[in-house]
Amino acid sequence: MFLKILLLLLLLPLAVNADDASAWQALKDGNAMLLMRHTHAPGNGVATAVILNDCSTQRNLDEQGKREAGDWGERLRRHGITEARVYSSQFCRALETARLLNVGEVEPAPALNSFFLTRERRSAQTEQLKQFITGLEPGLPIVMISHQVNISALTSRFPAAGEALILAFPLTGRPEVLASIRP
Repeated sequence: MFLKILLLLLLLPLAVNADDASAWQALKDGNAMLLMRHTHAPGNGVATAVILNDCSTQRNLDEQGKREAGDWGERLRRHGITEARVYSSQFCRALETARLLNVGEVEPAPALNSFFLTRERRSAQTEQLKQFITGLEPGLPIVMISHQVNISALTSRFPAAGEALILAFPLTGRPEVLASIRP
């Protein structure tokens, strides 16, 4: 019995990696998308005086966050994603994460903006995000950078900074999470 348990424990990482491999392939083939929380930005929440085009009013990536974003770009390239459609929240920490991935031009998308201070918008904004995603044409892989509150509202998951979820297409009801990948 002990040997069976030991064998299962040794084989478990192979099964997880096989699942991750199929999730990465689905992303590459356009059958899934990558939804990522921006990388490390010290502090939490959103200041009440945020001005979207003024990074001095916001939490921003520190050196760790910049390294994590660059590492994510390398990870994407290792999985064959050298070019992608990249969409980002308009908050500076998300835009910088998206740019540092270096896999495509970054397009700001208001549906990805944090609603931390306007939680009454949760349902409406989550629906807007689903509609935005559903309205995207097939093509290059899709990478989206957002915030914990948005990702949690969409998926019921609480991602760490720099964590990404590969979500299956089509998005219906509660999206199917094919893989959860830590920074």
